[in-house]
Amino acid sequence: MNDDVAAREIASEQEFVDTVYRQLADSARSAEQLAAEGRARGQLGHEGGLVERDAMLFQAAKRIATLDAAHEGLVFGRLDMRDEIDDEPRYVGRIGLRDGNHDILLIDWRAPASAVFYQATPAEPQGVIRRRILRSVGETVVGVEDDLLDPEADEATERNLPIVGEGALMAQLSRARDRSMHSIVATIQAEQDQAIRAPEKGVVLITGGPGTGKTVVALHRAAFLLYGDRRRYETGGVLVVGPSGVFMRYIERVLPSLGETAVALRSLGEVVDGLRASRRDDPRVAEVKGSVAMAELLRRASRQSVPGAPREFRVFYRDDVLLLGPRELGQVRRQLLSMGPRNRSTTKVASTLIDTLWRQVKSERARERTKEDFAEEMRTSDAFLDFAASWWPVLDAATVLGWLGDYDLLTWVAEGVLDDEAVRLLSKSWSEDLSVDDIPLIDELRYLLGDPPLVNDTDQDELGLADTSLQELSLSTEREWGGQRTWTPPTNRVEDDGYAHVLIDEAQDLTPMQWRMVGRRGRTATWTIVGDPAQSSWPVPAEAARARAEALGKKDLHEFHLSTNYRNSSEIYAFAAEYAQRAGLQADLPNAVRSTGIDPRHLVDPDLEGATRRTLADLVDAVAGTVGIVVPVARRAEVSGWVAGWPETDGMTEGDDARVVVLTGLDTKGLEFDAIIVVEPQEIETESPTGTATLYVVYTRATQQMVTVASSSPGE
Repeated sequence: MNDDVAAREIASEQEFVDTVYRQLADSARSAEQLAAEGRARGQLGHEGGLVERDAMLFQAAKRIATLDAAHEGLVFGRLDMRDEIDDEPRYVGRIGLRDGNHDILLIDWRAPASAVFYQATPAEPQGVIRRRILRSVGETVVGVEDDLLDPEADEATERNLPIVGEGALMAQLSRARDRSMHSIVATIQAEQDQAIRAPEKGVVLITGGPGTGKTVVALHRAAFLLYGDRRRYETGGVLVVGPSGVFMRYIERVLPSLGETAVALRSLGEVVDGLRASRRDDPRVAEVKGSVAMAELLRRASRQSVPGAPREFRVFYRDDVLLLGPRELGQVRRQLLSMGPRNRSTTKVASTLIDTLWRQVKSERARERTKEDFAEEMRTSDAFLDFAASWWPVLDAATVLGWLGDYDLLTWVAEGVLDDEAVRLLSKSWSEDLSVDDIPLIDELRYLLGDPPLVNDTDQDELGLADTSLQELSLSTEREWGGQRTWTPPTNRVEDDGYAHVLIDEAQDLTPMQWRMVGRRGRTATWTIVGDPAQSSWPVPAEAARARAEALGKKDLHEFHLSTNYRNSSEIYAFAAEYAQRAGLQADLPNAVRSTGIDPRHLVDPDLEGATRRTLADLVDAVAGTVGIVVPVARRAEVSGWVAGWPETDGMTEGDDARVVVLTGLDTKGLEFDAIIVVEPQEIETESPTGTATLYVVYTRATQQMVTVASSSPGE
């Protein structure tokens, strides 16, 4: 196919794309007019006008947001069908559009009519003669890539359709990477499309080796669900959970580019509203905190007496001395805890303490008064209310976790649950700021403690003694972590945690406690779960599997396996696969479909900085996109310092569009780069119990070139 034919085809497609963008502009003007009319209706000054205004403004804002999000690459696909009337093609885009006569101009990629765009293959063309991908920059078509799926139909219908380019998929795979994941809406493959369009209900499990597109397929599935049942999923919410903040920033543009913004993107350190953690614990500490044994330890902690709380209350009442001492308070505490989550019983504290005191009333003079009289006197006593509020305050989950920084208390509640070494590791870790592994523990405590009843909810107290004064301690509290006072904003009430759909990426890394945390948000939800067991960083997979089963309950399971590696060159993945087999990882080894002719290189040089620096300079010149430098955790600060001071990387390491980035092995989960430099791979392998799996992940991040750099050969 010569350049003139390609130019003519591009010009022809540009005419259609121009028509679509004119219609998009008309639709945007209509939405703006709807918004203006809504604002005018609000000036009517009565309730009906305000309600109508809000509804119109809401719908207009949604439409405007959808149109804005879909602007880039709006039209990306064309189908020439065997049986199409008048040989009219079908065009597929990020959203659906109709022309001024309400005829279909552009089919939404999620609509049933567009499924054939992804499902047709040369073996089963499904009536498709030619499938074309349009590549655009802004509103300008810059290229087309064709797949001729049914040559016999092309001959039989005498279409003689021109075929341009090397094929859409291979062209997409060859492009340079930047710091963001991009939509694959134009190049979804048939096995990927099956997972995207899987049954709505239950759990969709997407597995496959590195580079098979599991993450982006799952995100496209979220967009597909929102398209199919927008009311349910926008009202209930869609939660997307990933391993790290770096990963979430990498994927954050995918759904908006598909016209979807009603999605909560959270790293594992951000799942609990109002809390955010990015620090990772030492692997030994993380293993303890992630273990299901922590659930029992936290249950015990939630039932402990408040450290520093008063241990006695004494009152003189009409010739009687009434006492709440350790024995009486212990009985009351057990009684309150038997009523359910601790904070839920705050409206029962006053009445239960008053009952205990009243049973001690013996004198005739005291008995001249009724129990209601006595209760009224106690309820108006500052001394009694201050005691009750101090003895049984509303507890914040992070505060209770902070109690466990006390070694003696931790030892007490951990007896029979954790060994001495685990207790020592935990106690030391809680002298620092909150970690990612602390967030599930706080969430566990939130549910163990429960929400306090809403203020003025007195239905539970037959004597009407629900004291709002006992509920005035805010769930926002100052606490000390790592020697510094920090402020934690309030969390939602636990009943507000649920979502309509939960998507978990890199699910093989979730600890049992993280599964419990995420499971609470999906009890009535549909699920999409993405993972590859061979890439797991959790050392006790059987324990995590039990926690996952408990989180999912009895929901129907639909499994999809992706078998083609679209990310790595065949040379790079052959290296990674050989390592996985040598390390005994039982890895799922997908087929890499693309070759660059460039094998991975290994350098040994005592001058580690110099070797890394020279390698980086070569790779920055050799590839057009991103270069990742992957280092052991202990060397991250050191290598980051090197890079920041190198003239060769001036302007390449700052901002969201940085070409060069320094990451640890775990930070690379889900990411991809044009090239990577792996610094001291043997140290990455030995720095944690699952280091071999982490190094395997690292070896599968590059699309074009990979170089490993070590200061010495293994065994030296």
